[in-house]
Amino acid sequence: MKRWGHMARVFTKIGKEIEIAVKAGGSDPSGNTRLRILIQNAKAENMPKENIERAIKRATDKDAADYKEVIYEGYGPHGIAFLVETATDNTNRTVASLRMYFNKCGGTLGTSGSVAFMFEHKCVFKFRVPAGTEEDTITVYAPYESFGAIQKWIEDKGFETISGESVRIPVDTKELSAEERESVEKLQERIEEDDDVVNVYTNMREPEDDEADEE
Repeated sequence: MKRWGHMARVFTKIGKEIEIAVKAGGSDPSGNTRLRILIQNAKAENMPKENIERAIKRATDKDAADYKEVIYEGYGPHGIAFLVETATDNTNRTVASLRMYFNKCGGTLGTSGSVAFMFEHKCVFKFRVPAGTEEDTITVYAPYESFGAIQKWIEDKGFETISGESVRIPVDTKELSAEERESVEKLQERIEEDDDVVNVYTNMREPEDDEADEE
């Protein structure tokens, strides 16, 4: 049941991103590079074709909600930095909800720029290359400013794009005990469950990072 709830949230968030892309660049994927990659992302998440088409159609409706991409920043328990990407049609609602989550979980919603400098803005692409090469799937990380150029290069080469997205990678991570991690994860889960939220990033060191260092 939890898996289906997660899928529903993912579909809702991708749908909002598609609506924003359509309003910015039109409903034709061939002439809208952002929409084209979002459709690939939706397919990678097994989002039904009819859901994708509905999102595109909603964006062309004159009465459609006007979603804006807004970033919020703050500190969670134990001084962990949080960077929250949202797609919202009501910033007052979104900021009130986020402030409540932070306050209830021992954190503080900050001001713009308070933690953004702790993260590098990157783009990450996954694409398939022709059979016969050593790796059939390639993952590329690059500065976010290169997003359009990399997407064009992949398409010009005729490679199949699996997904392409924006990510925020912490410059440094902070190690916590298992108990401390639990309190941070509680806040992260509450934020991620909000329909206005697209992505949540923290600078908490993940357990697998520790294991990788030991190898």
